Amino acid sequence: MKEKLLVVFCTSSSDIDSKYNQAAREFVRAACLSGYGIVSGGAVKGTMKIVADEAAACGATNIGVIPRFMKGVEYPNLTELKWTDTMAERKELMREGTCVAVALPGGIGTMDELAETFCLAKLGLYGGKICALNLDGFYDPFKAQLDRYVESGMMPEKDRRLISFPDTVEELVKIIRNGGQK
Repeated sequence: MKEKLLVVFCTSSSDIDSKYNQAAREFVRAACLSGYGIVSGGAVKGTMKIVADEAAACGATNIGVIPRFMKGVEYPNLTELKWTDTMAERKELMREGTCVAVALPGGIGTMDELAETFCLAKLGLYGGKICALNLDGFYDPFKAQLDRYVESGMMPEKDRRLISFPDTVEELVKIIRNGGQK
């Protein structure tokens, strides 16, 4: 049986509340123990490092995707490192072959990855489950904007259901263990 791959979008910032990194550790460990290999940004910075550290500690497939202009910040213990020329190529390659996309709390890069993945799913170009860990309401403003799209007729309710916002690591793990279904 082919290994399932899960892409994790997260921050490269180290200047964040430790609860976000602890949640990342717990989630990645549970995902690996549930049979997932991890695809991530592949850097030695911020939560990206935490994700790669945990995948490596679990002995899971640990794929990093990083643009060439970021050479020098790549994580050293990946099972595979993929280089790209642009950030757009990076996002595309990160999603390739994955059945779940998870956004942990992160900055504008994470939001870009999450929004693009959601848009591709809406267009039928990404078939995996999409989740954003809404730890302490982190993604509440994005949820509210999506709900406003539905209320205003800008988006059908069926498309809004393409993304889940679990509030805890436990809820997120339950979703991925159910093959991406709640």
